[in-house]
Amino acid sequence: MKALLVGLVLCASAAHAEKTFVYCSEAGPSTFNPQLADDGPTFNASSSMLYNRLIEFEDGTTKLIPALAESWTISKDGKTYTFKLRKNVAFHTTDTFKPTRAFNADDVLFTFDRALKKDHPFHKVGGGNYIYYIGMGFDSGIKSITKVDDHTVKFVLNQANAPFLANLAMSFAVMLSKEYGDQLLKAGRPEKMDSEPVGTGPFVLKRYVKDNSIRYEAHPAYFAGRSKLDKVVFAITPDANVRFQKLKAGECHLIAEPSPQDLKGIEAAANLKLMSQPGANLGYLALNTEKPPFNKSEVRQAVAHALNRGNYLQVVYQGTATEANGPIPPTVWGADPKIRTYDFNIEKAKALLKKAGFENGFEAELWTLPVSRPYNPNGKKMGELMQADLAKVGIKVKLVTYDWPTYLAKARKGDHQMLQVGWTTDNGDPDNFMGTLLSCASISSGGNMSRWCDKAYDKLVTKAREVSEVKARTALYFKAQDIVAKQSPWVPLANATVFRGLAKNVEGYKINPLGTEEFYPLDLK
Repeated sequence: MKALLVGLVLCASAAHAEKTFVYCSEAGPSTFNPQLADDGPTFNASSSMLYNRLIEFEDGTTKLIPALAESWTISKDGKTYTFKLRKNVAFHTTDTFKPTRAFNADDVLFTFDRALKKDHPFHKVGGGNYIYYIGMGFDSGIKSITKVDDHTVKFVLNQANAPFLANLAMSFAVMLSKEYGDQLLKAGRPEKMDSEPVGTGPFVLKRYVKDNSIRYEAHPAYFAGRSKLDKVVFAITPDANVRFQKLKAGECHLIAEPSPQDLKGIEAAANLKLMSQPGANLGYLALNTEKPPFNKSEVRQAVAHALNRGNYLQVVYQGTATEANGPIPPTVWGADPKIRTYDFNIEKAKALLKKAGFENGFEAELWTLPVSRPYNPNGKKMGELMQADLAKVGIKVKLVTYDWPTYLAKARKGDHQMLQVGWTTDNGDPDNFMGTLLSCASISSGGNMSRWCDKAYDKLVTKAREVSEVKARTALYFKAQDIVAKQSPWVPLANATVFRGLAKNVEGYKINPLGTEEFYPLDLK
């Protein structure tokens, strides 16, 4: 009988053992407020962990589903969107904040007013750079946002905007707590909104050790049901090989951006599984058109001809990517399959430099990515290859890098000359590349890291937002891509396959086509 009781106690203990999921991430967040960010590590650590949006994407797809808004209607002219809000959605209770009410329309207005109204008391907190709000045209496109009642909000746009709903589902469009904001203002500590976050999401932030780890616990009152995971830990591990070793040793359940040379090892390990899918991403070299000599299109075209991109596919990606031709990946509709490209041609590069007045070349800095990204697994190695290629045409390159948050902050200000960077679609719409990364408005927000502004291009992209029919929008994007190809503010490098290595006891994981991670659907056997 005693042995039976001991066995029952052990079984009960095992049945109630805490489930702690460990994610080995490639970098830490730059903030815990996605409104102020445009990078994957920040979105992974904050957006879907801590917050919700009015509408969201179904896990593993680009299908729009209700979230904090239960339903919505759109006026016939495409300018008015009315959202019915979900009731009884609880905000997080933390060590410093206990909500007295559920999510409502006041929180929606507070969130958008913070980003869009310069006189809002929180607008300048965290630097005041709302990258996506500007890049997606929210600042100029939204005429008004009004509270109809506690659970109804109306958005009125200046013009019809085809990707508006998809934009609202993106990682940046999270909902903040006005009640928490009011408390912080009263205490004189508004900056805590972004470092000690309060959201409605499936997890609550418990502790952050910069460049080391982030710890979360399940939000017990989450409106969609408590997570199957009790705790989630982000182990910040910049080195891809170290992430792989931790995965093999059972120290991580999932690793970010496995190195191409580790893929076979993951596939061969008995306790691991390898997942992959074509990536809706683009790695590119941004050439700062505000800084000579890159203000000359001939110089930019010369750089494009000088880079042996086919070699990078083999050495850096080891065959896991294809050569990129334009600003939209081929997996996203609207990409022009016949877009003009610049082949690897040393003689053409030299001739263009001579035409631009740089027959003897010049000196320049090239910033290399400090972390593995889906579109570039090894920025340092690629930088060395680029340096050698450019030397052949007389361009003497100094390689520079910074830690990830500094790299992004300085790049957004335009401190660079040449910059390795890239993008994964946030919503599956071409505007997410063409508008967010290359529009004139995106220069001030920092999304346009080539700092290139072409009025004819801008006119086409703006018109494409206002047209709802896909065929008509595609025709406009084709014309816009032709301008990009001729002006060459970027050198498109690669469209990479996305891989994930994970433990075999992980259930419910799907590779997100939008590049971010979703931990709420997961469970551990």
